[in-house]
Amino acid sequence: MTAPESLAALPGDPHLPLIAQQALSRTSGAAFITGNTVRILRDSTENFPAWLEAITRAQRLILFENYIVGKDEVGQEFVSALAARAREGVRVLLVYDWFGTPFAGNLFQPLLEAGGQVRCFNPPRLAASLGWLTRDHRKMIAVDSEVAFVTGLCVAKRWVGDPERGVPPWRDTGVEVRGPAVAEIERAFKRIWNSIGPETLDDALLSRRETLKPAGDLTVMVLASEPTRSGVYRLDQFIASMARHTLWLTDAYYIGTPIYLDALRNAARDGVDVRLLVPGTSDLVITQAFSRAGYRPLLEAGVRVFEWNGSMLHAKTAVADCRWSRVGSSNLNLSSWLANYELDLAVYDEKFGRQMEQMYLSDLTNSTEIILAAHNRVRPIRQDRPPHPSAVPGSASRAAAGALRIGNTVSAALTNRRVLGASEAGVMAKFGAALLVLAVLGLLWPIVIAIPAAALGAWIGISLLVRAWKLRRAARSNEGLVDPSRAGVPERRV
Repeated sequence: MTAPESLAALPGDPHLPLIAQQALSRTSGAAFITGNTVRILRDSTENFPAWLEAITRAQRLILFENYIVGKDEVGQEFVSALAARAREGVRVLLVYDWFGTPFAGNLFQPLLEAGGQVRCFNPPRLAASLGWLTRDHRKMIAVDSEVAFVTGLCVAKRWVGDPERGVPPWRDTGVEVRGPAVAEIERAFKRIWNSIGPETLDDALLSRRETLKPAGDLTVMVLASEPTRSGVYRLDQFIASMARHTLWLTDAYYIGTPIYLDALRNAARDGVDVRLLVPGTSDLVITQAFSRAGYRPLLEAGVRVFEWNGSMLHAKTAVADCRWSRVGSSNLNLSSWLANYELDLAVYDEKFGRQMEQMYLSDLTNSTEIILAAHNRVRPIRQDRPPHPSAVPGSASRAAAGALRIGNTVSAALTNRRVLGASEAGVMAKFGAALLVLAVLGLLWPIVIAIPAAALGAWIGISLLVRAWKLRRAARSNEGLVDPSRAGVPERRV
């Protein structure tokens, strides 16, 4: 049995060998699910009304999970809509991330008073000094096991824009899903919900995939990634390797790893039309600077890079060979691939792929292509745009991605393991200057360096001691509990 030439056949088709189906499923850790319908929703103008309509029609159960629920009129509108259904007897469960929505205050009080349940993912804890790096970055809604939404949009005003100030909505993409895949999306929510609190979600509230009637003919995969499980990372590389004609990517915070960078470059050198669309102005300017430092190796290999001209491009999408598409919350950086909880939907369908391609081409009409100009320096075809007034501080995951880019550039410079471009000179210069400033401060005023270092050491030390104490206490509480299967079995302590 030979491997397929491309993604030109659907899973389940006789043209796609079983070995390829197994490779896709095992690489991602997700199963193929048939019998679905998927609708593309563009920006808040299409996503938010669809979400609110589904919430309003809910009769039994609403599962709502989002990284950011804004303490503004948009966030309050959704909380009010959820509370209204809870007052009518609908079971409403909501999960938000502490870092995305810090100090929520009384934002969720109307929902709690109406009988809804709210859980916060990963608030700061003394026993986990670096635990805050793991975030619930998912954005999803599931209603009555009938419809679900997988998206990149958070629930906040910045996604709506400000017409009075001439600020357009953030550019983002989501999908509406109906069919057996909804059950798998519910299961992803259940794992998050159960990981946060002592009370687990009863399986009887959820539907099983085999009990849901087909709603269409699309084959999909629900990619519910979790920290340290690199299914989406492996799948993205696998798709880059399998793509034969086109691979068009949109990403809000691209910080490619050397392995993924090689996958894109090799595809482009093999004749694949590889394109990357990223923000022209970002809500985290420093991360954008580090992202731009990685343009040169892509451009040299033939990858076409475009920057969005609008307020902020926040979408995370991909389409390959007009057959394989992905929409969701995962960015092309290590924070999304390995550190966060993410949720994406992969669709295998030519008609859907055509819609994704048309949306991509439409976005390119409002974008600037980046090229290699004289002396191999990276330059946009048009002038760089000034920062947009909608720019706001970003998340920890994007800051970590920016730090990764600095680390890659500096380590390459110190070890001489790859050729560095002129575009990376700025990163090295800034980092080198920062180290010199720290060195001077350390020589002239050692206390300026010593106090933060001591505070960090104390924080980590206390967290380790607290964790050790909890483990010892748990072990002692379990002493005396005998496993019936081991009764009478001699033991030897080492």
